[in-house]
Amino acid sequence: MWQRGLMHASLPVDVDLALVGGGGAASLVLAALDRHGVTGLRVAVVDPVHKRGQDRTWAFWGLPGDDLDPLLSASWSQVDVVTPAGRRVLTLDPLRYAMLRSAPVYDRAAEAERRLDAVRISVPAGELRDDGERVTVRDPDGRDLVRAGWVLDSRPRRPKRPGRTSWLQHFRGWWLAADRPTFDPQRAVLMDFRTPQPQRGVSFGYVLPVDDRFALVEYTEFGPELLDDAGYDAALRGYAGLLGLDLTALRVREVEDGVIPMTDGPFESRPSPRVVRLGTGGGATRPSTGFTFSAMLRQADQVALALAAGRPPVPAPAYPGRHLWMDAVALRALDRGHVGGVEFFERLFDRNPPERVLRFLDGVTSPAEDLAVMRSSPLLPMTGAVLGDAAGRLRARLRR
Repeated sequence: MWQRGLMHASLPVDVDLALVGGGGAASLVLAALDRHGVTGLRVAVVDPVHKRGQDRTWAFWGLPGDDLDPLLSASWSQVDVVTPAGRRVLTLDPLRYAMLRSAPVYDRAAEAERRLDAVRISVPAGELRDDGERVTVRDPDGRDLVRAGWVLDSRPRRPKRPGRTSWLQHFRGWWLAADRPTFDPQRAVLMDFRTPQPQRGVSFGYVLPVDDRFALVEYTEFGPELLDDAGYDAALRGYAGLLGLDLTALRVREVEDGVIPMTDGPFESRPSPRVVRLGTGGGATRPSTGFTFSAMLRQADQVALALAAGRPPVPAPAYPGRHLWMDAVALRALDRGHVGGVEFFERLFDRNPPERVLRFLDGVTSPAEDLAVMRSSPLLPMTGAVLGDAAGRLRARLRR
């Protein structure tokens, strides 16, 4: 491994593949390269921070028995969706809902780096200069760090153009520890809409239990405005009250915060011939839900398989175009108040099999399944949103 203080005389480094940014997307790529037995590839990772430990939690669904199973903190074959009208217990077979904390992902990526004999350059990346044959990665002062055949850039990015609707998924979670059995480890709460709803947007809580004495309890909002610290803490205290939890008998071991874009603005996944963007900056975040992990995992596998076969490491788009259109319509309907957030999600889960809903949220449903999902939404409000979205697209095209 290169250390920052030892490498300046040797820069720039020549490699086949440079990963710019060393977070979740890059870690999954490194692990996938190792898993698929990619050899003989010169790899560099450019990031000022070497990610370690627990700094985030990913929740996702998929089939049991994959490579991630040994890394999971917990998984569930049943989840609850709760509204003021009642509680639905969703059986997910053959899928499972899973929780993955960041530390084992970063540890596996570090192992992969060692086996790949990757070069780690602990300097911030600045400009990427792509001449069509090689990409030069520079630091913010303009010094050349790396020359690479391909660059996978997972740094956060804004959309290429502002969206017609731009919301945020923002949240705070408490990792709560108890001295006696308090949580049900057999079931996670996927969405609990009994929380007070914002004037514009939708809120919910959820619970991911690791065991009967340790769980992540989180409050989430979809909407255009963030809360302040006092607002998130008050919302979490209120949700804990709804769950019947006595916070004086519990310990907050960790706090997780996050803000994820929910927008129909387009993200540029291929800004130049040999630069590929991954993660949220490459369009891996589902606009209507903020889910990102499954798309990052799919793209990491596609990159590794392509390199193993001697092909360019260019993954497929994270989501089909029809799903991005459906997301734009749903965001517009929620933003303009055509449909309430609780009503929208309640109908989605009430009128579709759980597996279809989860696969739709992951972006892997067929056109026939998508039509079934569309039929389950409120017809007149969504028709108005479709027409409004079409008019908005036309106006944007005329302006451009």
